[in-house]
Parts: sequence; structure tokens; C-alpha cells
Amino acid sequence: MSTGSARSADVLDVDGVRVRYRDTGDPSLPPVLLLHGIGRSLEDWEGLYDRLVPGHRVISVDLPGFGLSERTAGKYTLESLAEFILAVLDGLDELRPVHLVGNSLGGAVAMQASVLAPDRVRSLTLANSAGFGPDVILALRLLAVRPVGLLLLRNKSRKNAYRTERSLFYDSRFVTEERLDHAMKVAANPGHDDVLLAVVHHLGTFRGVRRRWRNRLVPAVAAQGKPTLVVWGDEDRVLPASHLEAARSAFPHGRFSMFSECGHMPQIEREEDFDILVRQFIGDVEAFS
Repeated sequence: MSTGSARSADVLDVDGVRVRYRDTGDPSLPPVLLLHGIGRSLEDWEGLYDRLVPGHRVISVDLPGFGLSERTAGKYTLESLAEFILAVLDGLDELRPVHLVGNSLGGAVAMQASVLAPDRVRSLTLANSAGFGPDVILALRLLAVRPVGLLLLRNKSRKNAYRTERSLFYDSRFVTEERLDHAMKVAANPGHDDVLLAVVHHLGTFRGVRRRWRNRLVPAVAAQGKPTLVVWGDEDRVLPASHLEAARSAFPHGRFSMFSECGHMPQIEREEDFDILVRQFIGDVEAFS
């Protein structure tokens, strides 16, 4: 079981913004880009690097203002985040179509990138992705109310970090001291609070995930018929597992998998099974391309 301890990462300048990223594997092999969820970092993919690297160029990035990346000066939307990750790929001279793997917010950003630049996205793997229903954990609905959100984010205690990490996993053993240490470091990022509130407000309200962007984005992605794998944890407390059925309806061409006794981040809690699914899926896409 991975503990969440960080490996070294590099920094890339993207339009004057210092962005933290990892780029591993042979650059000539098919590229895979890993996108984390809201308030998270590239450490959420820690266990997958060595597994994916033998057959792929594996890139991950701290989205701007999250993890240890600097924030951008402009407005935060799914479109701006998708444009930013495309700019990161440009900065890494990766112009081939990539296999996008996104968790939670990262799944929505991956879908948005596919709409903005369909020729640059080879496939989509969506892990407990935002976009398939209005239901979301109360903590994020409260953050969408800015005065309440500001008050909640003032609490930078380790106890609060534990509560947040605990909500992500079915098995409490995954809430390690290393993950808590890193969560405290991420929360201290100068742009973290403003960016988190901006993204939460863009995506939702106190009532839940906004319908307008979901009803626009998901059908647009589905119409592309792009190879799509959707996975979920049956004990997700952030975005309920019932959203998987909505994904089935939206993507009749897709592949789907539900992990038992698993929370919001199957790439961590069911690392080996998740890796097998993703490698098989990407391998099949490459074989038939």
C-alpha cells in the first residue's frame, strides 16, 4: 500500500506561472497525462508511475493554484484549466494525442480538454469524475457559499486535514502521516484558498453540482465517441457511486467498472486493480488505433 510520500518533481514555466510536474518514461512512447482532483496534487498518482512507465510517457501536473503550483491571475473555469493543461503539454513538447486520466475535478478537466482540442486527446479514463450528477459532499457545497467557505478554510489544523483525507477513503489505513504532512503543505500554498473557492463556486452551489456545465459538457464529449473508461468506488462519500449509472447512459460506447469497498480515489485505494484496468484499456486503444 502506497503511503503517499512524495517523489521529486520539476517546475515548468507556463506563461509566467511556475507549475509543478512530473515527466517519466520514454518520451517516444504513448503519452499519458494524469490529472488530480480539487484541492489535491500529483501525489495522488504516486503508486501508478512505476506501473505505467514501462509502456508510456507518464506526465502529471499540479493544476495551477493547487498542489505546489502557482496560481494564474485570470478567472478559474473548466475551460481555463483545460487550456492550461494543453499549454503544459506544449511546454513539454508533447503534441501527440494523449491518454487523459482524471480523478474527480481532473475528470471534468479531461473532458473539457477533449472538447476544446479533440485532436489532442486519444482516450479518457474518468475516475469518480465530476460531471455526472448534482450530488456532492456537504463540505464542498458549503465551500460554494463564499463567506462560509472563507471561514472553513481558516482552519489549517492537522485535525481538519485528517477529516478531509478521511472522507476520501473507505479504509482509514490510507490516511497516513505522510499524506497528512503533504496535505498541510498543500493547504499552505498561497493561492490554495482563493483558487479552491473559485473552482468550487464555478462548479457548484450549496444545492450541488451545477446543471448548466454538466448538461453542456457531457453530451459534447459523448458525441465524440472517444474511447472512454469510467471507474468508481462504491463507497465514495464525495461523488456517490450512483453517478456511474449516469455515465453509463451518457457513454454507451464506454467501459465501466465499480470497485467494492473503495472511496473517492480508486487509483490509491485499489491501486493494482486500477492500474490493470487502465493499462489494458490504453493498450486496447493503441492496438486498434
